[in-house]
Amino acid sequence: MPDLNEPTADDLSTLSAMVNGAVRSGDDAAPYLTEPRDVARGRAALVLRPGNTGEVAEIVNFCAARRIGVVPYGGGTGLVGGQVMADGPLPVVVSLERMNRIRDVIPEENALIAEAGVILSDIQAAAHDAGRLFPLSLASEGSCRIGGNLSTNAGGVQVLRYGNARDLCLGIEAVLPNGEILSGLKTLRKDNTGYDLRHLLLGAEGTLGILTAAVLKLFPIPQATVTAMLAVPGPSAATTLLHRLRDLLGDQITAFELIHGNGVEFVGRFHDVVDPLNGFPAWRVLAEVVGTDQEALQEQLETAFSSAFEDGLATDGVQALSDAQRQEMWKLRETIPEANRKVGAVSSHDISLPIKSLPEFIDEANDVISRIDSDLVTNCFGHLGDGNLHYNVFPPKGRRNQDYANRKMEVKTALHDLVNAYDGSVSAEHGIGRFKAADLVTYSDPAKVTAMRSIKAALDPAGIMNPGAVLV
Repeated sequence: MPDLNEPTADDLSTLSAMVNGAVRSGDDAAPYLTEPRDVARGRAALVLRPGNTGEVAEIVNFCAARRIGVVPYGGGTGLVGGQVMADGPLPVVVSLERMNRIRDVIPEENALIAEAGVILSDIQAAAHDAGRLFPLSLASEGSCRIGGNLSTNAGGVQVLRYGNARDLCLGIEAVLPNGEILSGLKTLRKDNTGYDLRHLLLGAEGTLGILTAAVLKLFPIPQATVTAMLAVPGPSAATTLLHRLRDLLGDQITAFELIHGNGVEFVGRFHDVVDPLNGFPAWRVLAEVVGTDQEALQEQLETAFSSAFEDGLATDGVQALSDAQRQEMWKLRETIPEANRKVGAVSSHDISLPIKSLPEFIDEANDVISRIDSDLVTNCFGHLGDGNLHYNVFPPKGRRNQDYANRKMEVKTALHDLVNAYDGSVSAEHGIGRFKAADLVTYSDPAKVTAMRSIKAALDPAGIMNPGAVLV
């Protein structure tokens, strides 16, 4: 933790005046000091809610001069503690919620300019109203904000076709750690003028500055969409089926999700969700494909799925015949994270691996967990198409995660060691935050960590930006 100062009473008075009363302190600050899994609670001298980029710059400039920590806050949906600072001198939390304007929609450029505090679903709606698609799609899209999505390089269910958040950003506006404003809101696809500071700040989780606005890529709305859910014998069959579909349809596949039966069972405990498949299969996949001709696309998939049934790659399946059926399928998938939180995990893991290694990894990981404690329950699900799994470990039914608190670190270490042995990543789409800062050092190339520290020291010599996040 850098050598920072807590703001004095005079500092707080000055900072409060910068945002025209948009301040939260005491009990009013409590909602900004939590994270979804309630693993940690944050602390803050006060919460500032600036209304424009100039106010953000003024706040950061003041805090830099006085070595006061600054914690950026988006929608609060992050799962690795990047938005909560539990230790050290009290920081100032800067929430971007009031910077919630869509500044421009430019269909002819396939671009949209949004401030950091715009909710993701509002961006999707604005793009749709202009006859375009903004494809970033997450379970939390009704509450997460685009600044946080970009700062964590969020992934979601359509990475297979459209890429992560950084792939969907053409330019940024940001306040750097010295209070200077970086103005880069261009719609250019090509701009080869030196170091790309945009990509340096994207995924930096607020440690190198505060994103205040961004130019986002838009795409044509697909004219045809086919969604199907199939029961599969296991991850190996699912992987083979994915490869067949990619050979047939290429990047027309927008999503290919692997779902375990335990996840469906968890959802059923708390939610009234329709299961389109019979017999409660142990494994299933949810696939979505887009194209230009609905009838032709359906015929292609029916042919592919018939072949899959003949070869034993699928044992049951249903194709959505209406948008309502499609929404039901996606509701089942997207409700799994919420159900997981209600069950209460012993340890949660956002990991990625080479796709070819996924079946073997899952088998070995299950063996590892069983050896630690045979009563533990796993729910392995996620974005099979891009190699991202959410491998979560739970107590048996009737027990609580607190009963296995002494196993949490053992489970996490064993799984992350296994991921590393398979040349995977211990953070696929959630980021590093504070919860995985030690893992970054343990599992990353030492040269990478050294370079990151050098960049941090160069841009933020006082260490005020999101202290304790990413780098410790």
